[in-house]
Amino acid sequence: MKLFEFQGKELFKEYGIPIQSGRLLTSPEESLEALTPPMVIKSQVLTGGRGKAGGIKIWEGNDDLHGIVDRMFKLSIKGEQVNAVLALNSVDILKELYIAITFNKSDSTCVLIAGASGGVDIEKHALDDEQTMSVIPFNSLLGLSEYQIRMAAKTLSIDDYATFRSIVLGMYGIFKDYDAVLVEINPLAVTPDGLVAIDSKIEIDSQSYFRNEGKIRRFADEVFQLTGTDVFAAVEDTITYVPLSGNIGLVSDGAGTGMLTVDLVTQFGGTIANFCELGGITNEEIVYKALTKAAAGEGVEKMLVVLIGGFNRMDHMAEGIVKFSKENTKKIPLYIRMCGTLEDVGRRIMQEHHISIYENLHDAVKSAVEAEMEK
Repeated sequence: MKLFEFQGKELFKEYGIPIQSGRLLTSPEESLEALTPPMVIKSQVLTGGRGKAGGIKIWEGNDDLHGIVDRMFKLSIKGEQVNAVLALNSVDILKELYIAITFNKSDSTCVLIAGASGGVDIEKHALDDEQTMSVIPFNSLLGLSEYQIRMAAKTLSIDDYATFRSIVLGMYGIFKDYDAVLVEINPLAVTPDGLVAIDSKIEIDSQSYFRNEGKIRRFADEVFQLTGTDVFAAVEDTITYVPLSGNIGLVSDGAGTGMLTVDLVTQFGGTIANFCELGGITNEEIVYKALTKAAAGEGVEKMLVVLIGGFNRMDHMAEGIVKFSKENTKKIPLYIRMCGTLEDVGRRIMQEHHISIYENLHDAVKSAVEAEMEK
């Protein structure tokens, strides 16, 4: 989930990162009497390139502010309609810098990126002069070390190291606490009054929503209001659901595994009811929601869960099953077979909650079908 600039700056403020004061406008009809020049008027969209598209304007007091705001609300930037505008007090920028914390996907490490030339076309500046850009890898378990922050400060020729250190640690706090894949300030402005985050770009890993739903709900609700996109529903859409007429609910973490299981159930004389396939890399919450979905309906009397851990971790799968088991008011019996990545940890979690696991798929399927027949 990408955050709007105003949302990112709310987090910046919470984590002690200096920002401009200002006001969010959600309608061109809002009163502008309290706003005084000079100000920066910025469209709030989740795409880049706002400045070149006319989505950022400086108001010095000579132009009609109502006209600027009204025209900005009529903009569509790369297909995204502007439904909010941020009016910020202007600051005297002496120099623009770039700072970000993200992932280097090629070697699976976290990196702190510092660039001595921030602002527009940062990628071009980095290519033109690689000496002005530092990419500093760090251990995700240990976090940022003092010497790494000092390396970044040296690249940027920072005078006020204490404030810079506080900003970087604040960014890392957001990165860690919200499972972000990107926390970026571009530009980080050097002003006569110190360092100020002029812009914000934050993106939260969609695979972490189950861990952070409470914290990001406010942001997700605002994104929905301004764009119509339900970020939580987008995650649930990864679950493939097929309603059938049998009485054994089925959850599998792959379409191939699911189809094989359906064939085995039929071979043993059983019938499948609701079938859910998790689809791709998944997590505890998706497993829980798939189980809940597959167990819905009066006809489901048994649940068959077949999980093979490649990219997916069996400890995460186990946590989702345990959560469902605790909330399973219908007391539907579970027949589970799991194998693969961190299988031993997943099995231990299940055993601690007195949930049985079958050693192979045939035994799990046969037990579920025969128990159904006996009933």
